[in-house]
Parts: sequence; structure tokens; C-alpha cells
Amino acid sequence: MTTIPPLIVPPGSGPVHNVLGSPYRFLVTSDATGGAFTLIEVTAPPQSAVPLHKHTREDETFFILEGSIKVQCGDRTLDLHKAGTAFLPRNIPHSYANAENTTARYIMFITPGGFEKCLEEFARLPAGQPPAPETIVAIGKKYGLEFPPPRM
Repeated sequence: MTTIPPLIVPPGSGPVHNVLGSPYRFLVTSDATGGAFTLIEVTAPPQSAVPLHKHTREDETFFILEGSIKVQCGDRTLDLHKAGTAFLPRNIPHSYANAENTTARYIMFITPGGFEKCLEEFARLPAGQPPAPETIVAIGKKYGLEFPPPRM
């Protein structure tokens, strides 16, 4: 039986990766949890968005620390404000956006862990220019991330 050691992450600690223009602080990675989960603090700049996508391997849960985000998951649209929570099951297309003029911060709990490897790869793309959509699709595909066409 393998025992996973405890992990303490002091406030402000954890590596920060710039993922397509948003800082993602990796609090607990799948390496530390034996693959069970990943825990990330995301800072969403004003007027930022994550396009429609679908995870085939992971579920995501968001907990809002400050600001608000609008989440579209399947046929539902949710406005999440401070202390709001949303569970987004795998295989259901979803997107989310900070449509406000202030920063939003939220915790992203990803189960099982491992998807942070995709985020790390996104963070290694050249800064200052939007990546080609085919590059994002190719990276995502390696991690079970799909980008379905928007519904009309």
C-alpha cells in the first residue's frame, strides 16, 4: 500500500502558470494526490472567457472566491457569484466567462487529476499573440479535451 504524504500549501504559494492570458496557481497537483485530483486557483481578468469545450476524462467543480463568472454547461446557464459553486460533469460541453470589468478569482477542483499537464502545455505557448486554433485543438486532444462547434 502506497501512502501519500500530507501537503501544506502556504498562502500565496504554488507555481503560477499563465494559461492563455490568465494566471493559474497550482495548489495541489495530481502528482501530490496519486492522481486523485488537481486543485487550482484561477484569476480571470476582466472580459475574459474560456471557449466551449468538453472534457472526456475529468469533472470540474468551481468555487468563486471573488467577482463572478457566467457558466454555460449543456443547456444551462449559471451566474456564479462569491461563494457560489458549480459542478460541470465530463462529456458535457461547457464554457465560462468573466463578463465584468473587475477580476474574478475561483478555485477549480478537477477529478481525477492530471489535466494540469494540459494547462502547463498551454502555458508554454508563446505569450503576446493568440495561438492558432489548430494548436489549441491538437494540445487538447492529447488530454481528452474537445472543442465542439458552437450551437446555433
